Amino acid sequence: MTDTTTTDTTTDATTDATSTPDPRRLVVLDMAGTTVADGGLVERAFERAAERLGVEPGTPDHAEKLNHVLATMGESKISVFRHLFGTEELARRANSAFEEAYGELVDDGLVTEVPGARAAVEELRADGRTVVLTTGFARVTQDAILDALGWQDLADLTLCPADAGGRGRPHPDMVLTAFLRTGAVADVRDVVVVGDTAYDMLSGRRAGAGTVAGVLTGAHDRATLTRHGATHVLGSVAELPRLLAEPA
Repeated sequence: MTDTTTTDTTTDATTDATSTPDPRRLVVLDMAGTTVADGGLVERAFERAAERLGVEPGTPDHAEKLNHVLATMGESKISVFRHLFGTEELARRANSAFEEAYGELVDDGLVTEVPGARAAVEELRADGRTVVLTTGFARVTQDAILDALGWQDLADLTLCPADAGGRGRPHPDMVLTAFLRTGAVADVRDVVVVGDTAYDMLSGRRAGAGTVAGVLTGAHDRATLTRHGATHVLGSVAELPRLLAEPA
C-alpha cells in the first residue's frame, strides 16, 4: 500500500521575529541621578568635605574644585579626588570626608527614588531580566542609600568601583563585571546600560553594550548624552520597560 501521509512543512503564522525572546536580559542601572534623586547632595557633601580639608568656601580654589566635581558627575569619586588633591593620601582623606558627609545627608532622609524607578526595576525583573545597580560611590555609601530607600533586595546585584577592581566610570569595568558575575547574557551586545551622565554613556559604549540609554533626570542634557554615545534618550528610567518591550 502506498503511504499517502504528507508532512505539513508550512511555517506556523505565529512563529515570526516578534515571537523570539528579547535577548536584552541584563540591565545595568546607575543610581544617583538615574534611579535615585539626591537633590544636589554631591555638591553639599563636597562642600562639607572640602571645608574639613581646609578648602575655604568662597575662595577661587574652592570654586575650581567644586566645578570639577560637578563636571565629572558619574566618575568614581576617588578618581575625582586624586585629580583634585594630587597625592593618594590627600585623595583618600578627601574621599573619606566626602563619603562621611554624604552618608550624614542620606541619614537625614534627603534621598528619594526617581519617580517610577522601583516599579521599573520590579517590572524588568518580572519580565525575566537581570538588573544590576551601579554607583561611583564607595560601598559604604551605596549601602546607606539602599538602606534608606529599602532597596536592599530590589536588584539582583549591586556594584561599586571596588567590586570591579577599583576603576569606576568612564571605564567599562562595572558593566563587564555585571556581565561576568551574572551570566545573564551570552553576548555583551545584549547588555543594556542606563545612566544620566556622559560617563555612564562612555562606560556602556566601551563595554560593548548594544543599548546605552541616557535619562534626563540627572546631571546631563540630551545633547551631552547623545554626543557621548547614547543610543536612546529617555525622560526617565520609568520609560525603560516600554523601550525594552519594543523589538531590539
